[in-house]
Amino acid sequence: MSAAQCVRNPATRVLLTLSVMLACSIAARPAADAAEPAPRFEFNRMIAHWANYGDPAYLDFVREARPQVAQFGFYGGHYWSLSHTASYKGYPAHFPVRGHQEAGDWFEEKNGQLHDLGVKVVGHMNVKFLVGDPEGEEGPRGFFDFYANHWDEKLLGPKPVEDPLTLLERKKDGSLITNSSYSIGGMKEYWACLNNPDWQDVLKAWTKAGIARGADGFIANYFYRHDCHCEHCVAGFKQHLKSRYPAEELKQKFSIDDLDAHEFDEIVAWHKPEESTPLRREMLAFSQIANKRAFDNVFLKYGRSLKPDLLAAQWNHLSNFSQISGDERCLLPADLWGKGESYLWYSLGASAFYTDLDQNYLGEGTLQARYIRGTFEDKPFTLGKYESTRIRVAIAELAANGGAPMGFYTRFTDPEARKEIARYYQFLAQHDDLYHASRSHAEAVLLYPRKQVHAGDIQPVARFRELGTALLNRHVLFDVLPNDLPGLEEELARRSYGTVIDPTAPAATAEISPSGLSRFEFPQTVRISASRPEQTDGLTVHLVNYNRIEPVGKDGKKTPKNGGRGIQDEKPIAVPGGTVSLVVPAGRQAKQVTFLTPEATEPVTLKFNQQQGRLSFEVPEFLVYGVTHIEWEPSAD
Repeated sequence: MSAAQCVRNPATRVLLTLSVMLACSIAARPAADAAEPAPRFEFNRMIAHWANYGDPAYLDFVREARPQVAQFGFYGGHYWSLSHTASYKGYPAHFPVRGHQEAGDWFEEKNGQLHDLGVKVVGHMNVKFLVGDPEGEEGPRGFFDFYANHWDEKLLGPKPVEDPLTLLERKKDGSLITNSSYSIGGMKEYWACLNNPDWQDVLKAWTKAGIARGADGFIANYFYRHDCHCEHCVAGFKQHLKSRYPAEELKQKFSIDDLDAHEFDEIVAWHKPEESTPLRREMLAFSQIANKRAFDNVFLKYGRSLKPDLLAAQWNHLSNFSQISGDERCLLPADLWGKGESYLWYSLGASAFYTDLDQNYLGEGTLQARYIRGTFEDKPFTLGKYESTRIRVAIAELAANGGAPMGFYTRFTDPEARKEIARYYQFLAQHDDLYHASRSHAEAVLLYPRKQVHAGDIQPVARFRELGTALLNRHVLFDVLPNDLPGLEEELARRSYGTVIDPTAPAATAEISPSGLSRFEFPQTVRISASRPEQTDGLTVHLVNYNRIEPVGKDGKKTPKNGGRGIQDEKPIAVPGGTVSLVVPAGRQAKQVTFLTPEATEPVTLKFNQQQGRLSFEVPEFLVYGVTHIEWEPSAD
C-alpha cells in the first residue's frame, strides 16, 4: 500500500492523527538549525491550475499529459481565509467544495490520486495576503473568523498569539495596511508581515498541515513586502543598516546621526527606478533579504525538518527584466539568489503573450529563460506567460531552454488545447533522455548587469536586452550569466566561451565574427539553442518557430497586443527547413544525426557531413518545434 493510499484508508487515519499531533508539538518549538539541502530534483514537465482543477476530466488529463509536477491545491492565506466562506467558489482559488475540513479532505484525496499517477504535488502557499474583516455586524469574517473561531489546535498546534491584528503590516502611523482591490465577498485585504516571528509560526503550522495532507512541497506566492513600520520591520531595517555601515558612514551617506533613535518616514520595497536613492535601495535590499530569510526559516529549515525532500519554490515576477520596480530578487546578494530552492517560477506578466511580427517582436521569454538558467545553475524553472493561445510555442520555448513547460493556463477543458498539450508533453516524456538534467551548450556568453542594478543604474539592462535580442536574431548559441556571480572569471574560463559580451562596456556589440561560431540559416522568427543531455553522449539542437498568422479584429485589422482568443488563434506557419553548420566540440565525431518533432510520430535520420571541425546537415520542415540530436561516436579514451 502506498503512502497516499494509506492516508485515504480510514483504518489508518488514527495513525495519521497521532503523527499530526506529534508534528504540532514540533511546530511549537523554535525552528531547527538549517536542514541539509534537499536532493536536487530534476523535472521538465509541470502543470499549474488555480481554476477548473475540480473538473472531473482533470485526472484524465493528467494521465494523458504525464506531467512530473503539478502545482495543485491551496494551503495558505487563500485556503484559511476563504474556503469556509460563501466566496469559496470564486477568485482566487475556486475551491470545489466549501469548508476547511471538506476542502482539506478533498485536496488530500486528490493528492493521493496524483501520487498514484507518479506526480509530485506542490501546493500553493499564499504567505501573507489575507481576506476578511476583523469585526462587523456579523462578527469577524474571512481570515479573522478562521483565527478566532476555526483554528484547530489538533491540526495546527496552539495559536502563536491571541490577537491576529498583531501579525499584520502597519503604516508609519500604526494603522493597518489594507486594500480593496478585489473586494472578495465585500471583504478587505490585509497583509501579514513576514518579518514577524509569530506570523512565521502561523506559516509553519500551515506547512505542517499541508505535508500531513500529502503535499510534496509548496510554492510561496504574494511574496511581497510593503512600506511596513511594524516593530519587526523597523528593528530589522536598523539592524540591516548597522551590519553594513559604520556610524560615520551612515551619517555621511544617509544623514542618519543616531540610528537607534532615527525615525524613518518610509521603509519601501519596490519603487520607480527614477525615484530611487541609495537609502531606498537599502530598504529594497532589506525587504528582499528579510523575505528570503523568512522563506528559508519556514520552508527550508522547518519544512524540511518534517520532510527532508520537501520541494520549495517562490512565485516571482520578472516581466521584461523589470528591475527595482519589479523582480523579488533584483537586489538579493548572489549568495542568497535561489539558494536552497527546488525550482524557480518567474511570471512574465503582460510582456510576452502576444506577437508583433512586423516589428520582429516574438512575445517570447527566451532571454529571461537563459538568464534564469545561467544564474540558477541549470536547475528547473518555469515561466508564467499568461499565454492561453500559443500553447505549442510556450511549451517548446521552455523545453528548448532547459525549463519545465508550462507555467500556467494549460487549458485542458478546451479539447484542441488539451490535444496539443498532451501531444507535446508526451513528446517530452518519450524523449526524456534528451531533457532530463540537461546542461546548456553555448559558444558565447552575455553578462547580465546585476552589479549595476544593485547600484541603481538600470540603463545597462536596456543595453542587455538590445544585445540579447541581436544575438537571438543572429542565431548565436549563447548563455547568460550575472556579472556578480562569485568566481565569475574562473567560471568563464572553465566554460571556455569564445566570446564574452559585457553590456556595461562602452564598445559592447553583438557583431561577433561568424568564423568561430556555429551557423544556422533560418528566419529570424526561429530561436535556436543547444543542450548536452545527461543520459546520452550527444548534443541536442532546439529550434522554436514563432511565425504565425496573427489575430485580427472584427474589421480584419491587427490590433496592438492582441493575444488571441485561445488556441484557435495560434495558427503557426511552418518553417520550410534550413541549414546547420555546427562547430563540433574538440575530439568528437558524429555517429548519427536524428530529427524529431512533436508533429511526427517517427524520427528522421539526417544525412550529414563533418569536416574541418564542422558538422553540416539540412533540417526538414517543421511546424513549431524541431529537435535535432547528434549522437557522438564513443570517445577514444
